Amino acid sequence: MTKRKLETCFSPALFEAEGHVNSIVVIIDILRASSAICTAFANGAVSIIPVAEIAKAKDYKSRGYLVATERDGYVLDFADFGNSPFNFTKEKVYGKTIVYSTTNGTGIINLALSAYMTVVGSFLNIGALTQWLIKQDRDVLLLCAGWKNRFNIEDTVCAGAIADMLMRSNCYTTICDSTLAAIDLWSLASPDLPGYIEKTAQRTRLRDKNLDDCIEFCLTSDFTDKIPVMKNGALIADI
Repeated sequence: MTKRKLETCFSPALFEAEGHVNSIVVIIDILRASSAICTAFANGAVSIIPVAEIAKAKDYKSRGYLVATERDGYVLDFADFGNSPFNFTKEKVYGKTIVYSTTNGTGIINLALSAYMTVVGSFLNIGALTQWLIKQDRDVLLLCAGWKNRFNIEDTVCAGAIADMLMRSNCYTTICDSTLAAIDLWSLASPDLPGYIEKTAQRTRLRDKNLDDCIEFCLTSDFTDKIPVMKNGALIADI
């Protein structure tokens, strides 16, 4: 069996779309977009339409869609709710299509649409995701959402956890320093992941805005086996 290539990108500013047209790109934004998306599908959402622009989200709202929209953590006034995974309850999202727009994550999903396939990853679906990726037998790029085009710790740690599991499968190879660094960071964080994440800038931002109630949940492994996959302009669940 030929081993597939595994790479990691620390920021969307570093993403080179033309180099990954035959790869599966995994979008990672654990605090909080990718965690919220995984939660929505775990609770029965039919599809999620990611949009980058506020105006586009407003347009969908005017057409009767359920809309989740935030900027810098704050729910926008026209939205039904924001991007805490705790907003995406079964009562709200079961059987629904949701239009979703966030500060970082949703724009990055659209950035990667030229890839062979674009999926969403988090700790919440990490076990199912890694097994699913192995079965696809494709090169993989782990794309960290970061913070406004900058590196962040939490997405890199999650990328490292995914990369570590993929490399242990013996199905992948890497000569990517970013992947090796992410695995090293995961090895530092894994003995006490919540404690390690306490130092991150996003942890401070969420605390200062009283939006940090979901952090422990976002760091929970294997809450769901759903794999959010982009198809025809919307995320749907593949299992």
